[in-house]
Amino acid sequence: MSNSTFRDSIATVDKQGKRNWIFAQRPKGRWYNLRSFVSLFYFSVFFSLPFISINGRPLFLLNITEGKFILFGAIFWPQDFFIFGLAMVAFILFIVLFTMAFGRLFCGWMCPQTIFMEMLFRRIEYWIEGDAAAQRVLAKQPWNTDKIIRKTSKHLIFYALSFLIANIFLAYIIGAKALQQIITDPLSRHTGGFIAILIFSGVFYGVFAFLREQVCTIVCPYGRLQGVLLDKNSLLVAYDYQRGEPRGRFRKDESRALGDCIDCAQCVKVCPTGIDIRNGTQLECTNCTACIDACDRMMEKTGRPKGLIRYASENGIAKKEPFHFTTRLKIYAGILTLLLGIITFMLMSRKPVSGTVMRTAGMLYQERGTDSLTNLYRIKLINKTTTPIPLVLKLEDEAGKIEMVGHSTITVKAEGQGEGAFFIVMPRNALHNRKSALQIGIYQDNKRIAGMRTTFLGPVQ
Repeated sequence: MSNSTFRDSIATVDKQGKRNWIFAQRPKGRWYNLRSFVSLFYFSVFFSLPFISINGRPLFLLNITEGKFILFGAIFWPQDFFIFGLAMVAFILFIVLFTMAFGRLFCGWMCPQTIFMEMLFRRIEYWIEGDAAAQRVLAKQPWNTDKIIRKTSKHLIFYALSFLIANIFLAYIIGAKALQQIITDPLSRHTGGFIAILIFSGVFYGVFAFLREQVCTIVCPYGRLQGVLLDKNSLLVAYDYQRGEPRGRFRKDESRALGDCIDCAQCVKVCPTGIDIRNGTQLECTNCTACIDACDRMMEKTGRPKGLIRYASENGIAKKEPFHFTTRLKIYAGILTLLLGIITFMLMSRKPVSGTVMRTAGMLYQERGTDSLTNLYRIKLINKTTTPIPLVLKLEDEAGKIEMVGHSTITVKAEGQGEGAFFIVMPRNALHNRKSALQIGIYQDNKRIAGMRTTFLGPVQ
């Protein structure tokens, strides 16, 4: 393809606008082996994490329906949203910083889409249908017994794996115990959960059996950010055009005046998104390193140095500059460090009990005798520990007092919520404004563990 037209089309769509199915050749080499080890670690973590508990509490849980989140054994509730907000900002900043420095390294090495597709589903496809050439032959041949068996077997295994992944994914949301109940109890008791599993299974099956690289090139917004975040100092999978051009076919025992690229197109054949890395940095490239292994193998066969395609920056290839942190990277890194410090401080100072206190809406103050006024309040408390806590409310640094409605204590169950109602009784001579700010202390065994502020509504002065 000429240099003037290679960006006018994409590898996954033909000239008629139809899907061009990518038959990627199976990669082999050092980088692929490293990615295989990383994927084994990834799979072991993904499939085991929801079932690991510490003191009866899941190690990791994102229960969106109940607003309950557990990260590494620490429980968070919607009241901790500010910490989550800062954590999300820090995470986005980290992605920006990481991408500016290392391109789409995450996509090739840690993205669930890439790992499951290339290291699990694609390997099953190679096992059943053969390598790329055999898959092309199978796709073109008429439907016979062999093709039906191979295609049916592949899709049945694909759906079974998708069903398993959907169950694990659901365990991250509702917890392993709730998932076990859905599996073991009668279907009629968990119809909604079973439908959710079927929906997730269908989505995963559609992604890995049909959408595939389209997720990376069309659906995923991260790839679109590349053009904004990358610069000439970003480290990514790149072709050394200084060394490789002009390219030309290799002929044994022939003196060669051309570049090191022998135009074998092996880098294109192994690419899971079908691009030619020799055309420069492209949106579709996930930095999976398959082209590096393919090129290194050909360089070794022809007696040339490896590294024609390698991790490098544009300035590293054009100007031979070593990779270094630019001023922009240092600024972002400084902001990220500051945010992480704030988040750490907030986590360290987080109280075991939190909640909200609200004066009963629509009610004015009530007179009690001739010298006191009362306001009615409701309080909701959240216990972030693994044991039930009996709590007592006290009015701090004020002349008034708290009178509970019903029980004198509020018992909040482990990792649960509790609520109660109470009056605040204030002497008239202690009120000097229409609204007075009050501090309520929350005590466990006469030890103050948290505090909340509210207002007391009195008469107009």
